[in-house]
Amino acid sequence: MAGIGVQTKNVISDKDPSEGFRLLKETGFSDADFSLNGYLLNTDLYRNTVNKFFDRSITELEDFFTPHKEAAKKAGIAISQMHMPYPVYIPTGKKEVNDYLWNEAAPKSMQICHFLECPYIVVHGFKLAKYLGSEDAEWERTKQFLDYLAPMAKEMGIVVCIENLYDNIGGHLVEGPCCNVHKAVARIDEFNDRYGAEVLGFCFDTGHANLVGIDFESFLVGLGARLKVLHIHDNDGISDLHQIPFTFTKTRENRSSTDWEGFFRGIRKSGYQGTFSFETAPVLSAFPSEMKEDVLRFLVRIGRYFEEQI
Repeated sequence: MAGIGVQTKNVISDKDPSEGFRLLKETGFSDADFSLNGYLLNTDLYRNTVNKFFDRSITELEDFFTPHKEAAKKAGIAISQMHMPYPVYIPTGKKEVNDYLWNEAAPKSMQICHFLECPYIVVHGFKLAKYLGSEDAEWERTKQFLDYLAPMAKEMGIVVCIENLYDNIGGHLVEGPCCNVHKAVARIDEFNDRYGAEVLGFCFDTGHANLVGIDFESFLVGLGARLKVLHIHDNDGISDLHQIPFTFTKTRENRSSTDWEGFFRGIRKSGYQGTFSFETAPVLSAFPSEMKEDVLRFLVRIGRYFEEQI
């Protein structure tokens, strides 16, 4: 495996990035998932509120993130994946907000990714099936956005990764974009063939898969080499909690609510050689701040256990 990673959110501060990257290295991490989504929060976007962060020019953004880039390199931490701010489209949002996400946040996210020498950026597909009447119509809208990003990805050597999501309809969690592995494979291959480059890949999210009952093993095996990055976290099968693996059980006999054995088999059979990356930022705010180092070390131990199983 390439290494063990975790989100930078709740670890890295803009005031002194070196302290956080040094902590990641000292606790055993080799990689970081750069939380670019922390600079344009989804909670604000759903309220049609946009801050001014991405109003900066590319030069200003590079100046802002230079300390992060230098600190990561000095600590020996690879920024191996990144999350674009999400959502990238709000069905009920104001036109000016959606235009800003498309014209400012998205292309500048790609340029920041390139500047930080990060090979993968994760993008959420448009949640539009209930508005447009079908998943295929939903994909066509997402495809337009990905076609906008793909030339940049090809030029910059970045792979844009779509992710399996869930949606909430009438208080019920249902499959969201990219939950059909056969369609995902066909769509990724079509994109890469058309652009003559590997511009599109897949991010498998364990927590989202658990919420909607995806079969981990068959999905991962189906993806094969198209699987580029992971979002590893746990939940109770009811809410998207982003907690530590093995935290939740379904029975008094302590059977895990998440099919980690299926995950191991699927990863093994898929041939995945990338980073085990934990998308568990909420854990670091759930535990007392005095225990942050202990929690990070525990996550690394789980990552090593994953490697041992695979």
